[in-house]
Amino acid sequence: MKSSSIVILDNGASTIKAGLLGVHDNQPLIIPNAVVRSKGDNATYIGHELAKCRDYTSIRYRLPFEKGFLVDWDAQKAVWDGIFSSDVLGVNTSEASLLITEPYFNLPNIQDVYDQFVFEEYEFQSYCRCTPASLVPHGRLLAHSGLASPECLLVIDSGFSFTHVVPMINGAVVWEAVKRIDVGGKLMTNHLKEIISFRQWNLMDETHIVNEVKEACCFVSDDFTRDLEACRVQPTRNAIVQEYIFPDYSANRPGRVRRAGETLDDSRQTLIMNNERFTVPEILFHPTDIGLGQAGISATVAASISLLPEDLQGMFWANIGLIGGNTALPGFRQRLESELRSLAPIECEVAVFSSEHPILEAYYSAVAFAARPEFAQCVVTKEEYQESGSNACRRKFRDWKPVEKEATRSREQGKGKGIESQMDVEGDNIPPPTKKTLVALEDINDAAHHSIEKSHRSPEMNIVLWNTQQMYM
Repeated sequence: MKSSSIVILDNGASTIKAGLLGVHDNQPLIIPNAVVRSKGDNATYIGHELAKCRDYTSIRYRLPFEKGFLVDWDAQKAVWDGIFSSDVLGVNTSEASLLITEPYFNLPNIQDVYDQFVFEEYEFQSYCRCTPASLVPHGRLLAHSGLASPECLLVIDSGFSFTHVVPMINGAVVWEAVKRIDVGGKLMTNHLKEIISFRQWNLMDETHIVNEVKEACCFVSDDFTRDLEACRVQPTRNAIVQEYIFPDYSANRPGRVRRAGETLDDSRQTLIMNNERFTVPEILFHPTDIGLGQAGISATVAASISLLPEDLQGMFWANIGLIGGNTALPGFRQRLESELRSLAPIECEVAVFSSEHPILEAYYSAVAFAARPEFAQCVVTKEEYQESGSNACRRKFRDWKPVEKEATRSREQGKGKGIESQMDVEGDNIPPPTKKTLVALEDINDAAHHSIEKSHRSPEMNIVLWNTQQMYM
């Protein structure tokens, strides 16, 4: 068993990217985050054990995540137990630290359960909990020519359950401008499953196979109307149509796209993929196609940037990063950049940066963060948790809910009332102790409000003023 290690878990709703710092820095282990029941094998597989499955037909998934939040802790614990065991990482959790990702806008009650599992169930020495996008500034996705990541950036995280647009200033998420689209990989797989079952084969129970079809065949069209018309005019003879060969698990032959001119024997079954190849990913750009009353990803990015300080908006348009499995679809970056160019102000540069492995980008950024000396200042230790419980985590981890700010404000108000009552008893010979502080706060707030107006100030000065304003909000 390895001790004194830093365990990194990018705990996604579909897969967990896991590894030990210094051991799996470049090749993390990708483990299904599910408990799976296979009818063909008549066996149950937990997490990493799914690699032993030989028949993926009609398999049933028990997912720890539901609608983007971790709700089935029994299933999650079973998957985590397998990861920490000698079969995978072989780590002694009581002698290790943990860096784990959590969903955006995670609920406080769920966060408390995270803390309990980490310190009470697994007894980690320390741990850090954060969102995937908050790790990106530590990575190399938006670093240009060897420089550090920009101070203002916007991350598009399109994952299994949702797609989030997350702006950040100086590494801190601007939660007031974070947007969510209720479209993710799960919805697109289910939509493709319904289309195929209506038009060709009944695959409603074949989630695993349909997901492989989606990953092998689907792409984002750069001209949706043109491609749709091409498929309508010549349904079987066009540049888009593909034939997918179903897997044959009895012969240990995986599914794949049929090559041009390839001959097949009569025993192989195939699926014709025509306009389904691009109409399914189109939901990301037009959720209204399936009756979802939300804006597409391009309009959502524009709406998010419009909520940010005006003098800084140009920096966000020029630093947009893509992470998450859906951004790996062919043509996604090009289509997004083209649409954003038409929505951005004419004087702003639009640049969208994608990773070679978008599914692993958050993990790589986590590795870079955990390797830095300041990581030790960002964790909550077991001793701190034993002393203060989850309150220690709320104070240390940056969150969308300003619990500590509200608590501090109420305490200050309580102190102010006590001072006022003391002054009433002792007389007027004691000067008001908060008058100078109030004047200083008014001056700071005035300066901060001016930072969002058009002026001759530099973007760097506006960032400083924005940070000052957040301290007293």
